[in-house]
Amino acid sequence: MKKDLLSLLDLEKDDFETLFKRAIQLKERYAKGILDKLLTGKTLGLIFDKKSTRTRVAFETAMIQLGGHPIYMSTQDTQISRNEPAKDTARVLSRYIDCLAMRTFDHSLVEEFAKSSTIPVINALTDSFHPCQILSDLMTIIEYKGGYEGIKIVWVGDGNNVANSWVNAASVLDLDLTVACPDGFGIDAHIIEAASAGNKSHIRFTNDPMKAVKDADVVYTDVWASMGDEDELSKRIDVFRDFQVNKSLLSQARKDVLVMHCLPAHRGEEISEDVLEDKNSVFWDQAENKRHMHKAILEKLILRN
Repeated sequence: MKKDLLSLLDLEKDDFETLFKRAIQLKERYAKGILDKLLTGKTLGLIFDKKSTRTRVAFETAMIQLGGHPIYMSTQDTQISRNEPAKDTARVLSRYIDCLAMRTFDHSLVEEFAKSSTIPVINALTDSFHPCQILSDLMTIIEYKGGYEGIKIVWVGDGNNVANSWVNAASVLDLDLTVACPDGFGIDAHIIEAASAGNKSHIRFTNDPMKAVKDADVVYTDVWASMGDEDELSKRIDVFRDFQVNKSLLSQARKDVLVMHCLPAHRGEEISEDVLEDKNSVFWDQAENKRHMHKAILEKLILRN
């Protein structure tokens, strides 16, 4: 039976562990020059409404390196732009390709595609969630810290789609997660409820970033205005000013704290220039690991193993 990845709540803890182990293995094998052509003859479709650098290139190179073929489609290049129902497009694509990754605004569109498709559907980012990002980020934490158990992870900034996926991951994996957002910009109540996080003491929510990062092992941030919210940036700069990840904030964290950002970064806004270039910042490893994690995801969903 086909399996979709629309949010991290679609995965069990064993699924996480399998993906982490396999992605790290694939990365090590690739570094040794071992090419795993496991998806020869398979095709990945990518329908992207939103702009992308890392996610698109990571999926395309992952599919190519596994021996398969990616097909990129802007929504404007498909009949969806001419009001073909999503369920009809999904049914047709299921006859052509082996897997579909979608990057769009409304999460319900990805859900509709998954419902009508006979092939696996992957959420490559919606306004609600960004599950593949967090999988590769946790892979990075495992590489640096040896695991995620007992690691204090702190989100600082907007309660956006990436933050939502951290809450989902924390719910499944029992992560020690603190989410620090300004009043009015926190995680939506339905996300907390859906993740069953409301009564879990290991997931905490605050509007005090200094208190949040106390003894943190990992501090994670993202842009203050996500795609589609750019017109709010000028207002948000004032609201989020105290939530910038800078040397002053990180002085409360552990000395070996990992600083993470899913990129692109707005230097001088959510993160200071000196922190972005600091040795404790692991953004480029995060970006690289997307490719290997995407390989593991594609292998698991397409081969249904």
